[in-house]
Amino acid sequence: MKLLEERIRRDGKIREGGRVLKVDSFLNHQMDIGLYNEMGKEFFRLFGADGVTKLLTIEASGIGIACVAGQYFNVPVIFAKKSKTTNIDGSVYTAQVESFTHGTSYDIMVERAFLQPGDRVLLIDDFLANGAALRGLAAIVKEAGATLVGAGICIEKAFQPGGDTLRKEGVRVESLARIKAMGEAGIEFC
Repeated sequence: MKLLEERIRRDGKIREGGRVLKVDSFLNHQMDIGLYNEMGKEFFRLFGADGVTKLLTIEASGIGIACVAGQYFNVPVIFAKKSKTTNIDGSVYTAQVESFTHGTSYDIMVERAFLQPGDRVLLIDDFLANGAALRGLAAIVKEAGATLVGAGICIEKAFQPGGDTLRKEGVRVESLARIKAMGEAGIEFC
């Protein structure tokens, strides 16, 4: 998606020797809703014919784009929580996820009432690097007996193994911007 690639080139900041891409000015801290709207339309164009009944993301950065995309799919948006609170009623599906960004592992959970065996689930997230978050979400979909339609990703770091690994496992991954390399010379897209 050229619009997203242009925005990454203009406002993205490369950190930690080409390992971290900061896009917090428009994607995952401050949100550009016009851009989100265009990304939501694109996810619907890519997956709209697949009978999606639920969108699933992980807190917190995926929630905004999933909500905007949810308007196009006209389906509920669920987000996996990273900690159990008193608001969680009843039993949950859980999976363990290792965070590339935070360098920690944590359990994610979704209340069983929100995912059913008949659901057709599209995963939505802001980034795909090593794929741990998506594998955790996919495990929850499988545990629920639901069907995983695929994953819609805003930005994929294609130089890291997550996307290729998930695709080899049979997951349909559609990334709006795929970064081949980034460093002092800038960003190269696939």
